[in-house]
Amino acid sequence: MALLEVKNIRKNFGKTEVLKGIDFSMEKGDVVAIIGSSGSGKTTLLRCLNFLETPDVGTISLDGKVIFNGENHKQLSDAEVRKNRLHFGLVFQSFNLFPQYNVKRNLTLAAELLEFEKIKNSTSEYADKKQASEAISRKADELLRQVGLSEKEKSFPCELSGGQQQRVAIARALALEPDVLCFDEPTSALDPELTGEVLRVIKELKNTNKTMIVVTHEMEFAKNVADTIIYMADGVIEEMGSAQEVFENPKSEKLKSFLKSSFEKI
Repeated sequence: MALLEVKNIRKNFGKTEVLKGIDFSMEKGDVVAIIGSSGSGKTTLLRCLNFLETPDVGTISLDGKVIFNGENHKQLSDAEVRKNRLHFGLVFQSFNLFPQYNVKRNLTLAAELLEFEKIKNSTSEYADKKQASEAISRKADELLRQVGLSEKEKSFPCELSGGQQQRVAIARALALEPDVLCFDEPTSALDPELTGEVLRVIKELKNTNKTMIVVTHEMEFAKNVADTIIYMADGVIEEMGSAQEVFENPKSEKLKSFLKSSFEKI
């Protein structure tokens, strides 16, 4: 059974149809790279998966359970939407760290709020807030070691390079232990020399069996890391397949043109 199954996702903004029926599925531990020109619907798709936008039509299923259905989504309470959102972690282009908090607090804040709510409702594995905070702090330390930033835990975002900020953002997303980790062009705001350090972290996450969706313009990275490539154009999946199929034997003329243009820029 697929971990994530997306069926017929459609999204309009006014009279503009941005997503025109998106279908794909992925297994646990898969890495899917979504490529395509600006305006093709890549980011809108990620935002729909993370419940930051509401699709007009379609279903999203996780581990066999439908967590979104366009036919009855208005019946979902705010609490249900928040619960569904926790299945996905999103790393933004522009980091979106809290500037008033240091690195460690950026990692622990959301996790503490979530765990304290569970304690209040008596669904937490921890007996009290102190015990929960200590466990969350240990987890944050572990994640900072994983992204190579243990020595920066007391630093503030303004004291970090762009690459370091993005690695903190990745650790923050991992702190909530999402089922699917999503990246929206994670290197687009970085200088070329900082891009490699972020891509290395994502590549290492693949080795830990993390399920990931990466919207990226880094073609070599997509080719070397992704299990499946989705090429989007004009709001549809124009072509989908393994990295070898998509990059070495593209069928769509739009994809051929896109790849030619992308590799000429490298």
